Amino acid sequence: MAYFREIPDVAYQNFLSNSPSSQSYLRVKNLFRRNKLRDDLQNIFTVFDKYEIMEGARPDTIAEELYGSSELDWVIIITAGIVNVRNEWPLSNRDLYNYTLDKYGTDLNSIRYYETTEVKDSEDRLILPAGKVVDKTFTIPKPDTDNAETATLNPVRSISNLEYETIKNNKKRSIYILKRRYLRQFLNDMRQIMTYKKSSERITPSLIKTENTRVSMPS
Repeated sequence: MAYFREIPDVAYQNFLSNSPSSQSYLRVKNLFRRNKLRDDLQNIFTVFDKYEIMEGARPDTIAEELYGSSELDWVIIITAGIVNVRNEWPLSNRDLYNYTLDKYGTDLNSIRYYETTEVKDSEDRLILPAGKVVDKTFTIPKPDTDNAETATLNPVRSISNLEYETIKNNKKRSIYILKRRYLRQFLNDMRQIMTYKKSSERITPSLIKTENTRVSMPS
């Protein structure tokens, strides 16, 4: 991921046992220097496009498609509000099945819960929305019927463990991504955030040096 090239460095005191001297430093990435979407942009929906992640798509393939560079995969991840790609990115159908099989085993197709199916009356008015979790025995009066005591519906369907995990996985497919015309502004803001301000610790705009606690101060 090219994101790590954007992160500035820090020269950190070398505490390793094979350190050549007390003046030895290790140059590492400053992972505490994190970037996020600007707060003033985060709530402006015209800055984003809704995007549906297709089967097998990855952040790098979407970045190539939308921004012309697979190395901007981190822009897709950040602007979608994803913190943990492993848990928040949708699995492929094959990986999802294997994950569910490993999790539930022989209970893969066992019923997890029941939910309502959609019910409308003769004038196409919604009486009951689909997707409400209910008991197996849930009933409602049949629409357009006067005798509610004898005319009832059981608009319920079962959801298996596999279906449950599939529903959860599919919800991850809808994300919001930064429109291409705002990309340059985002990258400029990103690089400005990642640049160190002038200080006694700064060596270059992308490198600072921590204090060396091994060097004794003169008395």
